[in-house]
Amino acid sequence: MLKKTIKYTNYNGEEVIEDFYFNLTKTELDDMNASAGGGLDIIIQQIVDSKSVKEIWKLFKSIVLKAYGEKSSDGKHFNKSKKISKAFACTPAYDVLMQGFFGDDGTAAAEFMEGIVPSVKEPVKK
Repeated sequence: MLKKTIKYTNYNGEEVIEDFYFNLTKTELDDMNASAGGGLDIIIQQIVDSKSVKEIWKLFKSIVLKAYGEKSSDGKHFNKSKKISKAFACTPAYDVLMQGFFGDDGTAAAEFMEGIVPSVKEPVKK
C-alpha cells in the first residue's frame, strides 16, 4: 500500500494537506493481466515503445484510479469502487498527483508504480 500526502488548494480556496491511499492486490494485477491480452507488462512495454503520450497517459490514469481507495481506520478494509474513484478524480488533489508524475524524468511515476504493487516474495516452504 502506498500513502501519498498531497498538498492542494480546495475549491473553497483553502490550502489542505491530506493523505491518500493506493494499492493493487495480487488478484487485481492478475485480473488486469488477464484482460490485457498477453499481460499488463507486455501492454505497458508496447505503449512505452510506441512513445504515444496519449496512450501512456490513458493507461497511467486508469491504473491510478484502479489503485485508489479508502482505508478503514482499523486497517482491515481498503474500499474501492467506481464511485470512490470518480469522487477522487474530481478533486484538486488528483490533479496535483497526476501533474506531479510528468514533471520530472519519470521517477515519481516509477516510484508510484512500485509503491502500489504487492511485494512478490517467495512462499514460505514447510
